[in-house]
Amino acid sequence: MTDQHFYEPRLGHGLAHDPLNAIVAPRPIGWISTLSEDGVANLAPYSFFNVFNYTPPLIGFSSMGWKDSVANAQATGEFVWNLVTRPQAEVMNASCAAVGPEVDEFALAGIEKLPSHLVKPSRVAGSPVQFECKVTQIIRLTTKEGRELDQWLVMGEAVGIHIDRALIEDGVYQTAKSGTILRGGGPADYFEITPEQLFKMYRPR
Repeated sequence: MTDQHFYEPRLGHGLAHDPLNAIVAPRPIGWISTLSEDGVANLAPYSFFNVFNYTPPLIGFSSMGWKDSVANAQATGEFVWNLVTRPQAEVMNASCAAVGPEVDEFALAGIEKLPSHLVKPSRVAGSPVQFECKVTQIIRLTTKEGRELDQWLVMGEAVGIHIDRALIEDGVYQTAKSGTILRGGGPADYFEITPEQLFKMYRPR
């Protein structure tokens, strides 16, 4: 048996940095665009993000605190997920600046907007994939004792999906061609998906 570091999270991890999000990594980034009731655009990245269902397609992002993305999603019932690739890494990072709700992060980070087809929030120009979503649930997370946390899971159904045709070959989306980046752990770790990491393994029949 290997020598293991064991800890109970309620007592602290005893390390220089919490290892949880480095272990469950790399994670896809929820680059979420919303629109306030007053028409102010918001754009923010969330590393607690994933897809949860095929049909209908359901995705979700989790926010530490009642942030603008959550407030806007609740108020309008809409959001857009934008795929983050290596060319957008720096502007994605700039869009997570701690600014007030009156600030448009598209403008702040110098990001061009694209109109959506079925929802009001804008899409990110240059992102090769975007999901236009309608909110299905906003869930306040709790501890095992039922204590409510200031942590909010926003679920949405993708009602419109945009894909750059350059990423589709013979009817199959090519994940490794996108240059998708993923969040690792620690204060600054990210990873990029490239063809060199690709291997194939089919399910047993």
